Amino acid sequence: MINASNYFDNLNLSQAVDKVLFCIKTKGPISTAVIAKDLNMTGEAARQHIQKLSALGLVEGVQCTSQLGAGRPRQNWVLTELGHQRFPDTHAQLTLQLIDSVKNIFGGEGLEKLITQREKEMKDKYLSRCGGLSFVEKLRMLADVRSEEGYMARVEQDGNSWLFIENHCPICAAATACQNFCRSELKLFQEVMGKDVTIEREQYLLDGAGRCVYRVQKIG
Repeated sequence: MINASNYFDNLNLSQAVDKVLFCIKTKGPISTAVIAKDLNMTGEAARQHIQKLSALGLVEGVQCTSQLGAGRPRQNWVLTELGHQRFPDTHAQLTLQLIDSVKNIFGGEGLEKLITQREKEMKDKYLSRCGGLSFVEKLRMLADVRSEEGYMARVEQDGNSWLFIENHCPICAAATACQNFCRSELKLFQEVMGKDVTIEREQYLLDGAGRCVYRVQKIG
């Protein structure tokens, strides 16, 4: 297994290249043209940075499935598994060791109690921060709170609904080892946003997507 910290230190990525990598992480799949526009750089500069990232195995091109009509398929960019390691899980190895220790000492029931307690603390925190706000204010505050926790969350309006996007999962290692760690996020978001709001998960990191995306819509 690659020591991600040492590996990326040795790459000596320039600030500009690192910005391109971060842009792809938070907005991908994304085209070269959009990257250039978002980062206020020329198309040629963006292409050169992407070529370097591609040669290092950090990004890869995917065909844009939404393109219609004839002509050359447009290529968008996404992070590879190695590229995602630029944004590592918080204390991932220690977390996995602690999960194993809890299982060994307290069994599955003990681990379940730990997860339930974590869920309660998260619910109390989110309700405290989001209480009394309007629909949009509440959604944005929830994104702020999740970003503070390392989820790189943001919201985007999409027609009559909103997309709640989490570009990173700081507990991915724990959730992969025990999916119960993120089993209740959908329910938790629903409780925070209220009964007059519908929330559907459209993309899920643990199902192979590059991020988690929820569609949020106010009823009525």
